[in-house]
Amino acid sequence: MIRPCALLVLSDGTTFEGFAAGYLADDGVTTGEFVFNTALSGYQEVITDPSYAGQIIAFTYPHIGNYGVSPLDDEALRPWCRGLVMRDLSDLPSNWRSVGPLEGFLRQHRVPAIVGIDTRRLTRHLRAHGALPGAFGHAEESVVRDAATHAKGTDGADLVTAVSTPTAYESGAGDVHVVAFDYGIKTTMVRQLGERFRVTVVPSSTSAKEVRELGADGVFLSNGPGDPAALASNVAVVTQLLGTVPIFGICLGHQLLASALGGSTFKLPFGHHGSNHPVKDLSSGRIEITAQNHNYAVIPDSLERGIVSHVNLNDGVIEGISSAQDRCFSVQYHPEAGPGPHDARYLFDRFESLLRHGSLERA
Repeated sequence: MIRPCALLVLSDGTTFEGFAAGYLADDGVTTGEFVFNTALSGYQEVITDPSYAGQIIAFTYPHIGNYGVSPLDDEALRPWCRGLVMRDLSDLPSNWRSVGPLEGFLRQHRVPAIVGIDTRRLTRHLRAHGALPGAFGHAEESVVRDAATHAKGTDGADLVTAVSTPTAYESGAGDVHVVAFDYGIKTTMVRQLGERFRVTVVPSSTSAKEVRELGADGVFLSNGPGDPAALASNVAVVTQLLGTVPIFGICLGHQLLASALGGSTFKLPFGHHGSNHPVKDLSSGRIEITAQNHNYAVIPDSLERGIVSHVNLNDGVIEGISSAQDRCFSVQYHPEAGPGPHDARYLFDRFESLLRHGSLERA
């Protein structure tokens, strides 16, 4: 396949040459914040994770698209990422579940990509200098460079409003009712909750009063994109619900819960994006291999109440918190996986136990 030549330029001027793939934007240029993901498989789940809104995903694994795409692997109705960076994009998928090649999927959903990039060099640069805004495309070099200069990161950005569902919807069945805030919720999360509860997924703008009117037995705070410090109104809602109903948060939901407990957040240099991060449960000493996708984390010792329950063994980042008095807990990583290992799916059972028995001790 003959592809147009393309250029990738980071905001600090670092330049990579490659070829345009996927959807070819009319103006020939795409901007966003570049991050790298270390997962060896699960590229479709990664691409359709709404937490990547505003970002351009660089895959460290060199061969992407080998097994095509399947509707069963979508984590949202469409991708929210700005674009993709790959070393090699396979145009000959082989898998019994595949309904077509990845490139066709990218064109259908208008996701630009650049291939032929030295992704090892790019990853090393992002590790050394942190996640950087930039641009790529097949436009004239001057256009791509100018776009890179003006590209913005996710700092201070409310990206949740764009990815959240506009209307509430229900899933699952059961005698326990959970209201799930959609800050960018993944399909696998809804599926895991629906296997245990009757779930009402609500827009991110839903008020505490509306949650109470729905008769929630418990509240779930989902993953999502952007800077938690830009979501003061969402934190206020969580604060109003604290202590009145059991709460379980994941990823952005964990950061919002921590903020409601008096904590604060900071931006990691290049974030955690992958499916092989070791996390320690401080109460049991158990080690879990986890899937992660976040750029922000909770500042150590910033919680006014509650305790740290889990830590990342790679860099010590807080990976979980809990508060027995408020009947709430949360984790920074993704126990639902999709993609990734299932070591931490017991946390959904812990949430069910908390709802049925009323205390974290029994959970």
